[in-house]
Amino acid sequence: MTTKYAATVTWGKECIEIELDPSAGVSGLKSELQARTGVPLDRMKVMAKSKGLWKGVLKDAEDLTSLKFSAIAPPVQMLMMGSATLPVEPVRKTVFLEDLPPEEAARMVEPSGLVNLGNTCYLNSVAQCLRVIPPLRDGLKHYSPNIAGDNRQAQMHALLLKSLSSTLDSLDRSPTAISPQNLVMATKMAFPQMAQTGPGGHPMQQDAEEFYSSLIGAAATELRGEGAIRAAFHGEKCSSEELNGATNVIDAVFGMRMEETLTCDELSSSTAHDSTDAMETDGVGVASSSLSEPPVITHDLHRKLVCNIQGGSDSSSQVNVTHIVEGIQLALTGKLEKYSEILGRDAMWTRSQKIARLPPYLVVQFGRFYWKATPDSQDHSGVKCKVMKPVGFQGVLDVYDFCSDRLKKALKVARDKAAKEEEDRVAKKLKGEEDAKDGGDEAAAMETDGAKEDEEGIDDELKAALAMSVEPEPQPPVGPGLPSNFRGLYELFAVVTHKGRDADGGHYMGWVKADNTNSSDNNKRDKIVDSDEENDDWYVFDDDEVSPCKTEDILKLKGGGDWHMSYLNFYRAKK
Repeated sequence: MTTKYAATVTWGKECIEIELDPSAGVSGLKSELQARTGVPLDRMKVMAKSKGLWKGVLKDAEDLTSLKFSAIAPPVQMLMMGSATLPVEPVRKTVFLEDLPPEEAARMVEPSGLVNLGNTCYLNSVAQCLRVIPPLRDGLKHYSPNIAGDNRQAQMHALLLKSLSSTLDSLDRSPTAISPQNLVMATKMAFPQMAQTGPGGHPMQQDAEEFYSSLIGAAATELRGEGAIRAAFHGEKCSSEELNGATNVIDAVFGMRMEETLTCDELSSSTAHDSTDAMETDGVGVASSSLSEPPVITHDLHRKLVCNIQGGSDSSSQVNVTHIVEGIQLALTGKLEKYSEILGRDAMWTRSQKIARLPPYLVVQFGRFYWKATPDSQDHSGVKCKVMKPVGFQGVLDVYDFCSDRLKKALKVARDKAAKEEEDRVAKKLKGEEDAKDGGDEAAAMETDGAKEDEEGIDDELKAALAMSVEPEPQPPVGPGLPSNFRGLYELFAVVTHKGRDADGGHYMGWVKADNTNSSDNNKRDKIVDSDEENDDWYVFDDDEVSPCKTEDILKLKGGGDWHMSYLNFYRAKK
């Protein structure tokens, strides 16, 4: 085995560290120095600085193996002269992943998973989706519990939120799967129903949506105040009109201001105008002018939308829901029995909900599970069932049709502008193709260009005059953290799925979009075959196992079989 010696070569103001291999000879030494400095061999002069080596300039015929390098105090010192004429590539030291600090190693590999501690996949899948929501993460980081007295519930909520924040931070720092032991314990303490055990004392499977709703409900009670909301939005102050009733981080991030309208089916305005005579209602004469009962309009904050996939509450109103838009629209409308002041009795009313304020993050729950009565069973307790039917969705959800008229008016400004820009872009592209086909001699081309310039000049003058004479009507904000040109489009970035036919069993997994997608460079992004969908990179989190996947795999999570099917869809405002 050849012995190598540490050596330093002084070249001008630089000191180059090398390993000197005598068996490689003078040519080997000079070749390495050429690669490191760019000095050509014919211009290179190497001299010894350490005593006991060659004298003067190193000659090509020198036998390095005959020199006693072991007798020289390391490092062996040499001097090199010569000007570099070749480009020098920087020497990159090989760094192994295991040598990096955990935080840096975590950024170099796939995201980390969470260990399953016994039917905790419901918690693991939701945590992975919440992990990529920056406003929530920032709100948790700036959270300082203020617990007064012996409020046990507040103490449990504080422990839960601190455990959640710590778990998510650990995921960011670790290149390998971590154990969510503290978060699981805090969850069971805060929500005792999730500490249930089955035969043999094994933990029972819990509902992922129930855990999610309970968790953000606890966060809503703790992450309160303008300071918390400002911290979640990077110090940006949201106006009261933007917040529109949101007093905590959760309602500012996920909350929707819902406008509900109730109209009496028996006393609609159309009924009043159809008759001019008095009518008999329950034995009481009521004039036609009083037959119209005004609608009841109320407002409330919701933290998710529901996709009704069963198709209606009664057989007469069954709708075959095949897409998320149909299911959401169905869930926003319905019938209920309510007292009528005009009739003096209960009557059927139509309920219609519209979104009056949008959130930066939107969650949609698919109504996969429902409770079925079992009157013939021994305990008459009923059974939890799962709807297996397929319900499709795309990578972008347009909520314009779900919004109130006032909100639609604000969104329409940006939508019309975007539509006009797209129309102009297509027109210019088509016009350019036609001009290229037409060709023509140089004189004709110059004449056409002159006519175009005159025409464009006139158009510009008209546009300028219109811009000065027509002031755009200011539009109300559509929600906190949303851009002024928001069009009501949301992109899918995370999904919680359930696999299995047993509603109280099965397996939950999280699917999260990779953060390496450059949304501004749409032309270079892959497309799904026969679709306008971008085939972006995703990760699937099966507890501690993490695997890459694509958008086309996500769109297959619509159900209809024994494969994983979407249960919670997480969307963020598309910019």
